[in-house]
Amino acid sequence: MSKAIPYKIYLEEHEMPTCWYNVRADMKNKPAPLLHPGTLQPMTAEDLAPVFCEELIRQELDNDTRDYPIPQEILDFYKMYRPSPLVRAYCLEKKLGTPAHIYYKFEGNNTSGSHKLNSAIAQAYYAKKQGLKGVTTETGAGQWGTALSMACSYFDLDCKVYMVKVSYEQKPFRREVMRTYGASVTPSPSNTTNVGRKILEEFPGTTGSLGCAISEAVEVATSTEGYRYVLGSVLNQVLLHQSVIGVETKIAMDKYGIKPDIIIGCAGGGSNLGGLISPFMGEKLRGEADYQIIAVEPASCPSLTRGKFVYDFCDTGKVCPMAKMYTLGSGFIPAPNHAGGLRYHGMSSILSQLYHDGYMEARSVEQTRVFQAAEDFARVEGILPAPESAHAIRVAIDEAMKCKETGEEKTILFGLTGTGYFDMVAYERFHDGQMTDYIPTDEDLQRGFDGIPPVNL
Repeated sequence: MSKAIPYKIYLEEHEMPTCWYNVRADMKNKPAPLLHPGTLQPMTAEDLAPVFCEELIRQELDNDTRDYPIPQEILDFYKMYRPSPLVRAYCLEKKLGTPAHIYYKFEGNNTSGSHKLNSAIAQAYYAKKQGLKGVTTETGAGQWGTALSMACSYFDLDCKVYMVKVSYEQKPFRREVMRTYGASVTPSPSNTTNVGRKILEEFPGTTGSLGCAISEAVEVATSTEGYRYVLGSVLNQVLLHQSVIGVETKIAMDKYGIKPDIIIGCAGGGSNLGGLISPFMGEKLRGEADYQIIAVEPASCPSLTRGKFVYDFCDTGKVCPMAKMYTLGSGFIPAPNHAGGLRYHGMSSILSQLYHDGYMEARSVEQTRVFQAAEDFARVEGILPAPESAHAIRVAIDEAMKCKETGEEKTILFGLTGTGYFDMVAYERFHDGQMTDYIPTDEDLQRGFDGIPPVNL
């Protein structure tokens, strides 16, 4: 008999994971290697050294080590906000009238308001250990930039953030939190870099994209002594750090005899979904258990559902390595929707390979339906969700309503990895009826596809 399930499941400190889990170790088909954009050969540690920290490069390239011990300094920091609660959404279940059991892993109980701090503190730690002066990065909605500014402040590192222009304008309070922690924040594309000036010349008045901001941050890192570039999603190393979410979730569920039937996460670059599903996917890959895993993305930036699984540049300026992933083309500039953290043209190589191999499915949802789900959730569960996380809420509600129709008592788990308190401009537009649902046409997507390099490996 399973134990009585409390409203919120908190683990004891000693039950917090002490290792990150590397799902690549259990993948039969490993993610394709990063390619050097000049030679089209697999990137080596030496190739990556001018861009990334040494230890992070080792983690990025390691397809075989299953468990990575978390350094004590990082564990000590994690203890400030981890373990994070696993919550049974009783009020939402009642509101929907569904027989489904709905759980969410809440990662918003830190100042950054999101899961991003899990990787930010790790990357800042390795930068400090290497003796660097500072780091550069990009940010979309601002949650990653906020998390990294916090981590850099903790380790006394300089932090330069290039924030997607539309989010810089829509979310001024995010910007100010970053500055409070000592970061410099520049709207991207900008006139402060060569690649930024080139993009502005080619696309006057552009609202920017994560691909643009990545290009600028990499340029500054590689041209400034004592600096390296760090990334908040997409990369293997980031999904490794974020696995703490899923491992912690599984420990809690196992403790109370709960097994999810459906696991749902929003997908932009992949850190959110990849972190949540990692140990469950490991069981699925090893044939020990089965789960329905759903990636949810915005209909305005449908990398998985309408993209191509090919090698492409990770950034708009084409200065970064090439990755094999589901992509809309590095030149694709998404519509300025309010889920800034999901406005990336590509997807994690790990998640792309898993999706391509049929281990998970993907759905795209329209912006207004996402905000309706966010509002419904906030009114009964007491948390105002970020637009990114609300994509997972949307599909979790959809699946719960299917259970209502069929009478099935399924267990649904989703990641609530961000708070929406700095997204009130978006909520205002939704409430005022000014929010629209832009869905790119095939012609719109083709313009992005036309820029994909002819690499067939």
